[in-house]
Amino acid sequence: MAASLSGNWLGLCHGSNSRKQDDFVRVRKSDLEKLTTEVMQLRDFLPRVLKGDLIETLHEARTAQTVKEQRAQEQQQLRQECLHLESRLDAVQTECQKEREEKLLLREQLWQSGAELQQQADFCSDLGSAACSLLWSCSSSEDTVSRWLTDAKLQSFLQVAAQTLESFVRSLDEGAKTQTEDHNKEHQFVLALAGTITNVAAVACGRDFLSCLARDLLDTLMKLLELMTPGVFPKLKVLMLMALYNVSISVKGLKCISENPGLLPLIWTLLDDGDWEVCLHSLRLLQSVLLEEEVLLLLGSSLLDPDLQARVSLLTSSERPSLRLAAQHTLEDLLALQQGPQSKHIHSKP
Repeated sequence: MAASLSGNWLGLCHGSNSRKQDDFVRVRKSDLEKLTTEVMQLRDFLPRVLKGDLIETLHEARTAQTVKEQRAQEQQQLRQECLHLESRLDAVQTECQKEREEKLLLREQLWQSGAELQQQADFCSDLGSAACSLLWSCSSSEDTVSRWLTDAKLQSFLQVAAQTLESFVRSLDEGAKTQTEDHNKEHQFVLALAGTITNVAAVACGRDFLSCLARDLLDTLMKLLELMTPGVFPKLKVLMLMALYNVSISVKGLKCISENPGLLPLIWTLLDDGDWEVCLHSLRLLQSVLLEEEVLLLLGSSLLDPDLQARVSLLTSSERPSLRLAAQHTLEDLLALQQGPQSKHIHSKP
């Protein structure tokens, strides 16, 4: 036995030395045959020992290992994408913060600009109110109006006045009630503009100028009276009605405003305004229409409408003496017109 082991050891040592020389190992033929026999036996018995479930399990394990490797690769790819998204998020957040700061700065600048603009608007309102108040006062002089017409400065003023009044009236709402109109500079500004126009129309040369060269202004006044809500800013309505009435004093001026198809519907509406002064000056304008034969022919049967008489009749019971008297005279003129030209009773203008 010892000899056999010694022989094996020597063979191995010799084989080791031989391997170092030419990579071959010397093995006994009997050992090789024995190894071959054992391998053959394993091939025969291994399928009997290993069941089909175990083989399937091994196959599933290999598949799971493959899937695991794929998932690992996908996770690695997702990590890279996540890092990329985080980098983009940081950049976007930085940009968003920068934009937020810029917006805050712009908002501050906007607020400052708004405050400055409001200061300028207040200044312009104060200046306009003061200047137009002076114009209103000066226009009460007939010589001043004549001088304006001589200097040919009135046309441009009337254009600006018409634009200003229209802009103001379109910005009005029901919140602009009468209790603030005496204390608001903007209101005083437009009142002074309307008052100046009224004073110009009160002068003979002024009303001739308005009826010939400022028809657009007269149409604008009627349009604005139609736009204004009942009960809102009655003082401005009164001044515009006075301007129209002053123009109607001359036959040329009366024909001019009567050619506007909205005149009678406007008067009907203003008779229901609720403010007694507005109703009074609407009646005075209606009286001017009733006193001119050519205008009566122009307006035709619309003056005989029963609704118009009914509205005037309601005002004959007003508590205001001047309004009640004007309504009575107007109603008499309407009834006389209904009976015919021969029996028409004409009252002198107030």
